[in-house]
Amino acid sequence: MFFQKDIETMSRQEIEALQLERLKSQVQYCMDNVPFYHKRLTEAGITADKIKTLSDIRYIPYTTKDDIRDNYPFGLFAVPMKNIVRIHASSGTTGKPTVVGYTRNDLNNWSDCVARLCAAVGVNDSDTAQISFGYGLFTGALGLHYGLEKLGCAVIPISSGNTKKQAMILKDFGTTVLISTPSYAMYMSEVAHECGISNDELKLRIGLFGSEGCTDALRNKIEKGFGLFSTDNYGLSELQGPGVAGECEYRCGLHFAEDHFLPEVINSDTGEVLPRGEKGELVITTLTKEGFPMLRYRTKDITRIHYEPCKCGRTHARMEKVQGRSDDMLKIRGVNVFPSQVESVMANIDGISPHYELILTRKNYTDYLEVRIEIVDESLLESFSGLERLRKEAVDKLKTVLGIQAKVTLVAPHTITRYEGKARRIIDRRSDD
Repeated sequence: MFFQKDIETMSRQEIEALQLERLKSQVQYCMDNVPFYHKRLTEAGITADKIKTLSDIRYIPYTTKDDIRDNYPFGLFAVPMKNIVRIHASSGTTGKPTVVGYTRNDLNNWSDCVARLCAAVGVNDSDTAQISFGYGLFTGALGLHYGLEKLGCAVIPISSGNTKKQAMILKDFGTTVLISTPSYAMYMSEVAHECGISNDELKLRIGLFGSEGCTDALRNKIEKGFGLFSTDNYGLSELQGPGVAGECEYRCGLHFAEDHFLPEVINSDTGEVLPRGEKGELVITTLTKEGFPMLRYRTKDITRIHYEPCKCGRTHARMEKVQGRSDDMLKIRGVNVFPSQVESVMANIDGISPHYELILTRKNYTDYLEVRIEIVDESLLESFSGLERLRKEAVDKLKTVLGIQAKVTLVAPHTITRYEGKARRIIDRRSDD
């Protein structure tokens, strides 16, 4: 078992002393090696010796995704390219990709973090892990790959796509651990059953899911569909990739690797640091990164952090499931709406599948939300009264949770596009009107 007890069970005082020491070192490192940070810190009047307590981090300016893009591709690297042994990048769907680099020591720390979170949910060297993330510039696949190998697992690097073959491999290779996005795991279970593969023929026991949000309701459907124990892990390529935080067997929050990352929660609008336990935008500072250090990176993810020790014995802070992103939040007629709210409502209505789309339109300067949802039983389309009852139930429950009236359109099974990577739920047509 990969349990770094001396690190994972440190007292809060010991954790914070280590973080303060490493924060000072990382600030000095950034000042000395990254021109962008040298300028930013100098303008703010910040030096490493001015940081006396962890709370002094509030004087360091935030780093944003725009800062990374403005320094594309290698402007924020802190070491010469001869010391970079790996390069990853985001998909760049909303602009130039964010490019990150790793030294050999970075990769070693990364695999440690991943092995640590995998062990926390019971993965061990007897497991066979099937990685159904897409390989390439995306950090998810290789991040889990090397961590699972460090743990001693047999790794199947199948990548994403060719879902019928994925199902066949699950069965024939005796896969015990599945790594994918939650939405792709749900789709894989559908395809496996369509291919005549029952859960009794599978050896799956643990799902390590990430790269997109997963509500408790969707998790329950995945567990029922595949008969496994589903867990969440969290990471961003800008910080490292997977392994920043992950659930343990008790699933009462995602344990931060606090020896490598210092988390804060802020008010997204004002930038003010919020008291511990309050919900807001997650900000993270890397404490040990050599190739691509980040000071106070604004993740845009909405969560809260708890600092009480977990009953598993680990003492590192735990973050709640990400409840949405500040930049994914939809403003509909003055009301804040997160896709995760819609998902949680839909997943608790019998007869409705977890596949949905949110369509935004604008008419006469007013925004409207349409929720397109698949039904489970196609025969229901022949019953107007049954379909209308289901639609009305969805409308009423959405209004209760969201506080606005949304149009609900029920569609036949397999109508909504399935994605092998992150699911794209939002179709914004407001600029068309």
